[in-house]
Amino acid sequence: MVVVVVAVVEVMGVGGGGHDHSLWAVEMGLVVEITSTVLSWHRPLERRRQVTPNIILKRSDSDQPTARRAMNCKKYGVPFYGASWVPPTVLRSDSDGAGASGEGPPIAAECYVVLAGGGGEGRSGIPNALLLSQFDPATNSLSDQPVSKLGTGGDLPYRMAVHPGGEGLICSLPKSCRWFEWDAVESTDIHSLSLKSSEKVLGQLEDVGQQLALTFNSEGSVLAAGGEDGKLRVFKWPSMEYMLNEANAHTSVKDLDFSPDGKFLVSVGSGDPGRVWDVASSTSVASLPKENDEIFGFCRFSHTSDNIKVLYVTVMRDQGGSIVKFNATSWKRMSSKHIVRDPISAFNVSADGKLLAVGTIQGDIWILDATSMRVQTTVRKAHLGLVTALKFSQDS
Repeated sequence: MVVVVVAVVEVMGVGGGGHDHSLWAVEMGLVVEITSTVLSWHRPLERRRQVTPNIILKRSDSDQPTARRAMNCKKYGVPFYGASWVPPTVLRSDSDGAGASGEGPPIAAECYVVLAGGGGEGRSGIPNALLLSQFDPATNSLSDQPVSKLGTGGDLPYRMAVHPGGEGLICSLPKSCRWFEWDAVESTDIHSLSLKSSEKVLGQLEDVGQQLALTFNSEGSVLAAGGEDGKLRVFKWPSMEYMLNEANAHTSVKDLDFSPDGKFLVSVGSGDPGRVWDVASSTSVASLPKENDEIFGFCRFSHTSDNIKVLYVTVMRDQGGSIVKFNATSWKRMSSKHIVRDPISAFNVSADGKLLAVGTIQGDIWILDATSMRVQTTVRKAHLGLVTALKFSQDS
């Protein structure tokens, strides 16, 4: 699994029964890989503090349960807030240079990682930028330097959603959202990838304030954005035609996720019950009530080993972070499991539904078996600050 961390990158084995998963965890300049492929990152406690972010990549063997050996440290000079795998459709060995729309076989596209971050506003001296780094699965290492870097001026790219079809990616900046495109250069023996600013203007997401959640459905035909001001916007992609424009979805939208079939969108917010939206009718069809002192954090659709559709929601209680599982048909609570003492600051589910990844405000990463909820791998202090995101690779 691979975890991308904004400050350190580690690679460790977390799979069981012959399965390897990569998890990337990102923290302040760190990327961590855990042998299944998940990306994670963290938000520094002080956005403007001076930092020299590192990326540490490390691979664990079966006798290294804590994955603390053979580190390869990289310094990219930028604190990261977001990270993702580049979709396998982006690069293709097409002699005609068809790029993402060509018919040639993909060229190791998942060996690229896109990172977003910077020093924010002010005079920190740290540029705001999108970076591309190449990952070598043979040596479990990242490129010594980013293969591409695109500056974003004084705007910090804080949240990011990569289009699943390889069209590009959208970034949430302090006041607006901006669209970026892949720029693939292909020749007989050289294939390189970079990012470029797009001429496409997302007018509906101009001057809307900070968006805290961005996500596409699995087909890439619908985009959802949740704002710090509690507004939820859902658009058809790429036309950006409104499907839903809810001004008071939550006090502040914290996370969003589409069901695998794209029929439902779940939103969670600060201090509010979760809400389930029917995408086609643009209506709220169910509420996910809280119990006692619960505070919802993150939401992810998945399925159980017997193919029951489920929704995982992280919650904070007095005793720490827990994971609640809802039936994604009846929307009734199925189970709840206390996981960690510290608040959960990042969460993700592997594509096959077998593993859950949790990051905490203390910089720890936990990998759990989704069926038993037992911890399979723990990485203490994987990051210097709180982990802000985790993402498994699609081949998990």
